[in-house]
Amino acid sequence: MTQVRVGIGVFVKRNGKFLMGRRRNAHGEGSWSLPGGHLEVGESFADAAWREVHEETGLSIANVRFAAVTNDRFEAGGKHYVTVWMLSDLEAGTPTVREPDKFIDLGWFDFDSLPAPLFLPWTQLLASEFLDAIKSAHAR
Repeated sequence: MTQVRVGIGVFVKRNGKFLMGRRRNAHGEGSWSLPGGHLEVGESFADAAWREVHEETGLSIANVRFAAVTNDRFEAGGKHYVTVWMLSDLEAGTPTVREPDKFIDLGWFDFDSLPAPLFLPWTQLLASEFLDAIKSAHAR
């Protein structure tokens, strides 16, 4: 591990569910996670969330806000990420895989119907002190 990178994961909320996709051609290939990606230099968390969701799915999001942070070490791949989890509401659009080299099989899920296998940072998130607040935000 030569450096720690910052990843952004975005809950896009619609009718009490959130969008997930199956990862492709990246660490965690075949696992399910939220739309997201790397924080770019000079970018706010909210700007990165909006950009990544739009690039990957074509959706527009609103009410983007902080949800959680996890410290994720991918021992097998020699990678280390700090993942910033963001909440948002669907503003407009129908989800489409716009980056098929990164994501396949988009779908809407809730915490009672999570797909498997989950991307490693989910293990940290599901065990975190942030989980109840995230679930509460999705129930509204």
